[in-house]
Amino acid sequence: MTNAIQRKQHLVAYGFILPFFAVFATMFIAPLAYSGYLSFFAHKLVGGVKFVAFGNYVRAFQDPAFLFGLGRTALILLVQVPIMLGLALFFALALDSGRARGSKAVRLLIFLPFAVPGVVAVLMWGYIYGQDFGLTGQITRALGLPPTDFLSDQLILFSIMNIVTWAFVGYNMIILYAALKSIPSELHEAAEIDGASQWRLAWSVKIPMIWPAIFLTIIFSVIGSFQIFNEPKLLVEIAPTAITQGFTPNFYAFNVAFVNQDINYAAAIAFLLGFVIMIVSYVVQLSMHKREVQS
Repeated sequence: MTNAIQRKQHLVAYGFILPFFAVFATMFIAPLAYSGYLSFFAHKLVGGVKFVAFGNYVRAFQDPAFLFGLGRTALILLVQVPIMLGLALFFALALDSGRARGSKAVRLLIFLPFAVPGVVAVLMWGYIYGQDFGLTGQITRALGLPPTDFLSDQLILFSIMNIVTWAFVGYNMIILYAALKSIPSELHEAAEIDGASQWRLAWSVKIPMIWPAIFLTIIFSVIGSFQIFNEPKLLVEIAPTAITQGFTPNFYAFNVAFVNQDINYAAAIAFLLGFVIMIVSYVVQLSMHKREVQS
């Protein structure tokens, strides 16, 4: 009797989770498998579609546009991510210290850029960067200074880094701030009784205690850096010479698929990008694990 009741409960449980797995398989697993299937074929001018095995992947490793896009992404990862996470940690610690006036309003203002849709944010910053009618151009002209072209070949990458930082500092701050709030107050009180300053309290108590949350934001940022698409896709209209077809790997895969009409090669690029993200994430995770072991 007990076994029959348990089997019935198991069937009911499976019935509840079955819709999720059905949608997951239809919307994620099936397209992923089909994309992998397409990556092993190529459309030839003579002979039509032919099986090329790993030919598209070899082609990607020899493609300067794809490799340069990876290089730009690596630069974003090394420059923008530390700045963004450093600001997020600073704001989280400042708000957690309790010494910031109007902390609720400040927290909302810092988080607000993340609530702005990505397309709207890029268009807004594209207007701000404009030399003729943009905000920066108007300010520099009012001050009698020559306008700076933030959409030039030399500055476009840093302009995009600025947009990403502005949009995601608040998101990472909320994750770190929530982790700080979970630290037992007894630890704060004990450190303050021992005469620890706010800086020492943050460095020796708070940051070590929220290391898992910091690691989570690092992994999210690594993945996000390789998925940059909105910024080059929208800014290319006003900076066509600065943003090339292969500005980022994601943007390059889009252009290969929908501009060059090479679906098979685009599928291979997408899969390679996924493998790169997994490798970089694993390396970051491994280095963080070694740091925890050594500490």
